[in-house]
Amino acid sequence: MDEHYWDELFARFKTAIEKEGRTLPSVSLVAEERKDPFGVLIATLISLRTKDEVTLVASKRILDLANNPWDMVRLSEEEIAQAIYPAGFYKTKARNIRLISDLLIERFDGEVPSTQEELMSLPGVGIKTANLTLNLGFGIDAICVDCHVHQIANRLGWIETKSPEESEKALMKIMPQRFWIPLNELLVRYGQVICRPVSPFCSKCPETERCPKVGVTKSR
Repeated sequence: MDEHYWDELFARFKTAIEKEGRTLPSVSLVAEERKDPFGVLIATLISLRTKDEVTLVASKRILDLANNPWDMVRLSEEEIAQAIYPAGFYKTKARNIRLISDLLIERFDGEVPSTQEELMSLPGVGIKTANLTLNLGFGIDAICVDCHVHQIANRLGWIETKSPEESEKALMKIMPQRFWIPLNELLVRYGQVICRPVSPFCSKCPETERCPKVGVTKSR
């Protein structure tokens, strides 16, 4: 698969998404509005196991209260939890958000670090959160693999992997670097409206004739 393949694929997927009237994922919207790595990090933490609409509202609410680590540590865990409710695991996330803010001040002079290793040293930050923060917060090339990216990449037969971590490494080998940052945004939107985890809308997919539909038992 050369660069021409990826250019065409991204263009076709974007057109299909636009027909469904889908906006950007919540974390991308926060990144566009805030243009700040701290906002991206907080929104990404909130987004884990949380619906997109809830993530957007919760992220805006907490970041309006505290858009930097110093303001965040002035809030109690209860105040943070209340601001991000009903995000999934909101109490645990509130604890981590406050701990992270403390650590950013203590270890990084209040700045969000710009390496995967340093980001993953923070509580609650896994490889997906780290890479998305690098992507949208710093413009650093990294492949962010969430459930949509992992499933769609395997479903289309690009890769054959068992975990998001394996998928990240496999995709880095086959995909030109300039596509790494936009990949997550594209496939998250595509997975929400067309290539859904269960009963995907194969009838709306421009790749349906070429797609091996790995793991698909029922489609629409």
